[in-house]
Amino acid sequence: MTQSKVDPRILRTRKLIMDAFIELSGKKEFKDITVKDITAEAMINRATFYYHFEDIYDLLDKSLSEVLLVKLDCDTYKNSELKEEVLISIFEVITNFQKSLSNRCHRGYEDTIARIIREQLEFIFYHMLLKQRPTDDEQSLRLTAVMLSWGIYGASVEWRRSNNNVEPEIFIQSVIPYIISGIN
Repeated sequence: MTQSKVDPRILRTRKLIMDAFIELSGKKEFKDITVKDITAEAMINRATFYYHFEDIYDLLDKSLSEVLLVKLDCDTYKNSELKEEVLISIFEVITNFQKSLSNRCHRGYEDTIARIIREQLEFIFYHMLLKQRPTDDEQSLRLTAVMLSWGIYGASVEWRRSNNNVEPEIFIQSVIPYIISGIN
């Protein structure tokens, strides 16, 4: 059975809508952005918007997920071992992602952003753990991935709150040995 390819025009239109949304989010609060604004910016009609997205919240969710997915490069990470350099790298990606959002469109949908970050991290950590410990109980590995994702996300929030100009790598460096020893 051959895989069906998605029409490139559909992918281009979807990207056009997402780019229009990201552009608008740099100018307006999320709560003030309408489908009409997005369709005008992307030069498409409402039907085209609704063909690709259920509503503006679906667009937000998919746009942020896609941006984070690209930044995290899940395929690279999920095939890596859970080591110090990898944890620091993931933490830096998460903090940079949050920093870029806080400069744009962060207010008003922190819960959505938090969920997206934690889901992506959970996926990555689960696959890393599975690769490192293939004989361990699947449920235990999933729970460990959940705890790691919440912990890394929580540390990134704390880093953002502290706003003390410490680089993310330095901020997380002291706790990495505890995480690694717990995994081993």
